[in-house]
Amino acid sequence: MTGSRKISQWLTNALLIFAVFMVGGPFLWVLLGSFKTEQAINNPLQLLFVPTLENWSIVIEGGSFTRFGILSAQVLPPAVLVFPFLAMAYALRLNDTLVAVTVAHISLVLPVVTWFLIGFFEAVPKEIEEQAQVDGLGRFAAFRAVVLPQVAPGLGAAAVFGFVLSWNDLFYALILAPGNAKTLPVAIAGFNTFRGVQLGAMCAAILVSVVPVLIASFFVQRRLVRGISGGSLKY
Repeated sequence: MTGSRKISQWLTNALLIFAVFMVGGPFLWVLLGSFKTEQAINNPLQLLFVPTLENWSIVIEGGSFTRFGILSAQVLPPAVLVFPFLAMAYALRLNDTLVAVTVAHISLVLPVVTWFLIGFFEAVPKEIEEQAQVDGLGRFAAFRAVVLPQVAPGLGAAAVFGFVLSWNDLFYALILAPGNAKTLPVAIAGFNTFRGVQLGAMCAAILVSVVPVLIASFFVQRRLVRGISGGSLKY
């Protein structure tokens, strides 16, 4: 009996060690990789290496922490934000209106769209804007005449991306406008009634919801990929 307990304990410890290795191994590899040179990273079996802070310098100087700050609002669960919106909507008598939903969706979409456009604006050479200012244009005029045309495709893609985020939202619309001002996702969910699911009507509503997004995304899919990747892809 004692021998069986020892074997069971040994197997349990072995499984725990294996689980820790499987879960913690990738994190440890990433942690070590952040302090390795490219040559050391390409040799994963190399355990001894000279640590470097070059990778961290690239991240900090490249503005990646700034992008994280922009997206920090997305880290919060929607339930944390929706009830203040609901309280303000009731105080202003805007509950069950599209105004309340629109304001909530701006808080949802604006940080993501801002992050989406960073890569497009960073891809525009600063020399072009500076040359326009040398030619006599003010800073805002140079931005409008030179920079905006360069990022116009990205603006269109960002608009579609923001539209998709707002179009598909259910939580904010369900809490803020569940009645007369309900949006399409709320209406689709409403086909699941206490008498059963109205599958035919739900299928038709789903098509109405999906088709416009598919058509819009088809024309800007390449720009969407570029924006999501932070502008690192070149076409």
